[in-house]
Parts: sequence; structure tokens; C-alpha cells
Amino acid sequence: MRLPQPSIQALSALVIFLVMILPFAVQAAAQQLTGSPASLQFGTVVVGQTETLLVALTNHGQSSVKISSVSASNQGFKILNFTTPQVLAAGQSIEVKVEFAPLLSGNLNGGITFVSNASNANLTLNVAGDGVASETVSANPASVSFGSVNVGSSSTLPVVLANNNKSKSVTLTGEQITGSAFSVSGATFPLTMAGGQKLTLKVTFNPRAAGLAGGSSFISGPGLTIPFTGTGKAVSQAELTVSPATLNFGNVAVGENGTVTAELIASGASVTISSVSSGSSQFAVANGKLPLTIAAGKNGFLNVTFTPKTSGKSSGTLTFVSNAADSPTPESMTGTGTTPFVTLSWNASNSPEVTGYNVYRKTTGSYSKINSKLDAQTTYSDTSVTSGTTYYYATTAVNSSGKESGLSSSVEVTVP
Repeated sequence: MRLPQPSIQALSALVIFLVMILPFAVQAAAQQLTGSPASLQFGTVVVGQTETLLVALTNHGQSSVKISSVSASNQGFKILNFTTPQVLAAGQSIEVKVEFAPLLSGNLNGGITFVSNASNANLTLNVAGDGVASETVSANPASVSFGSVNVGSSSTLPVVLANNNKSKSVTLTGEQITGSAFSVSGATFPLTMAGGQKLTLKVTFNPRAAGLAGGSSFISGPGLTIPFTGTGKAVSQAELTVSPATLNFGNVAVGENGTVTAELIASGASVTISSVSSGSSQFAVANGKLPLTIAAGKNGFLNVTFTPKTSGKSSGTLTFVSNAADSPTPESMTGTGTTPFVTLSWNASNSPEVTGYNVYRKTTGSYSKINSKLDAQTTYSDTSVTSGTTYYYATTAVNSSGKESGLSSSVEVTVP
């Protein structure tokens, strides 16, 4: 009675083992080279005419893929402008144009096969289309080309569907859209078009990446395919540069204004400056009319003033707020506040008894002594002057007994 038990345990172990290895088998089957969409439905095409759809080939692997050949199983389908060998770097995608040109009426099916050194050496895209003598429903235009559209923007174009049978209605049972950058609005399916009726659809292209993009709308019922193409255009980011890198005002007298011109340079795209603020009340924009728009590759100018309130070195930052990618853009500023002064010097007395000198000053009237104590040197700096004022200076010599000489010849100084 115990003999069957080992067989049951062995079967359980086998089942567990198969379950455990199943994910690894699925993972190993992932394709390195893929096509999107995986199949192309051309719908109805009048015999003698052509229709072109795009497919994106992508290398999902970590190494490059070399496509050595490409072939079509049916002569009604062919690849346009694709030469081999073709190398795709890891992660790279390329757009391939596939054309359907029916020679006879009837349904055509086939495959486009790409042979490469990818993990899936043969990639086959299923293709199908119908050759017809005339279309039941036609589209005007037959294909929609958007040209270049900025990434992040969108463009919408109309397509007019027409029931070419004047006396018989036709039912459009559904719509299948390929290409994630495209969308269609203007109708809800299923719907019936009366004989001779026209219907306007709106096709929108909203590129999410730079480069050529393709897609289509397949309308079941009449079997109509409308190809879409467009190119996403990378948008250069606007950048604002302020020159020089630091606005240096040098020495400016306290209470006076020093002015430096800042050059504003726009690159990549036009820049619109909406506001400029200063982190210090001593620095300000003198002629800032905002908003200020500067075209790409052009420049503008702003005058900035420094009005020191105290003596000594001061610094601050101007902040430019704009639509530039680097907004807010800071600009450093520095300047030194100075008080006006007059430096005097004179020849020493020849008398050996002289121990020092006094300095006298006036604007009008009589002189007043301005040094607080006897000055043994023959130089003196007067820091109590006012800009725009004219002063007159004279000196006297004092001996060891405290006896003071008369005033020397005066000198006139006008403080800037």
C-alpha cells in the first residue's frame, strides 16, 4: 500500500520544477529586434496606385544589430530606400517605409522579413492589402503629411471621407489607429454614410520625440487606410546670459550714483524677461522697461546703478526672471562706497625749533583750524569735505615753545 506514494511525490516535484523554470523560458523568448506596428494593414488600394506606411525597427538589446538583408514574400509589397547592411546601435530605432502596389484586384497577404544577427535572427512583419478597381470610400487627401512640428506642440489637419457610390449607403464599422503620436476625432463608429455623403475627420499629430513618425487610420467596412507621417522637431531651449559675469562699479562716493551697463544675450530661442529684482537697495536697474523680449542670437542692454549709503565694499545680486531654461538667472554686483577727501602736503620748515604744524581751512570768511592736535608730519588728509564745494587751505608752523607762525600761502581745492 505504500508503493504509490513515491510516484506522487516525484510528480509533485516535477510540477514545481516546471513552474519555476517557466518564467525563464518566457524571458529568453523576448525579441531583440522588433517592428512597430507588428503588422501593416493597407486596406483597399486602387490597382495601379500605391500606398506607403511606416514601421519603426527598434534594437532593444545591449549590443548593436546588423541587418544583412530584407525581403518581401509578395511582389505587391516592397521596402523603399532601405539599403543593407544596416547597423542599429543598442536602443536605436529607425523608420522603414513599406509600399503596397497591387497589380491585380483581390486580397494580398505577405510578409516583410529582416535577417540580422539579433537574438531573433528573422523578424517578419505581416502585411495585407486589397487591390480594387475603385474605392467605395475615398479619403481626401489620401495620406496626411504634417511636415515638421515642434516636440510638445500639436498640429491638426482635416481629412474628408466620401462615399463614392451616389445611390448606395455604406457602413463604417470601426477605426483602428496606429502610431502613438496620432489621433483622430470627428466621428463615432460604427456609422453609416448615405450615398454620396462626405464626412470630415480631424487628424492630430502630437510628437513626443524628435524624428520621423508614422501611423495610419484603418477604417473597417470599406477597408480604407489613411497613412499619416510627420516629423517631431526638437525645440532648442532658451538661455539667458548676462555679461560681464560680475558688474564691478569700482569706487563710488557715498550718496552718488555709479552706472554700469549689463549686456543681455539670448541663445537657443527668444527670451522674454518679465522681472528684475535686486537683493540690495544700493543696486538698482535704471532703465528697465519690462517685459523685455530678446530674439535668439540677439542682445539687449540694461543700465544698473550703484548708490552707496556707507563707505566700504558692498555686493549684491540681480535676479532675472524669464522664460529661459536657466531662469531665474543671477548676476553678481560689487562696488566700494567712498567718502570724498582732500590730501595736503607741504614743505618742512627750515627752523630746527619747529615741532609740528597746524592746518587751517575755509570756504569763505576766516580760517578755522581742522587738525585736533599738532601734526608732526608734512601731510594731512581732510575727510570732512563735501562734493561740489571749494575749500581754501593754509598751514602754520609751531615751535617747541608753542609759538605759532603766520599762515602760509593758501591753496584752493574744489572737491569733485
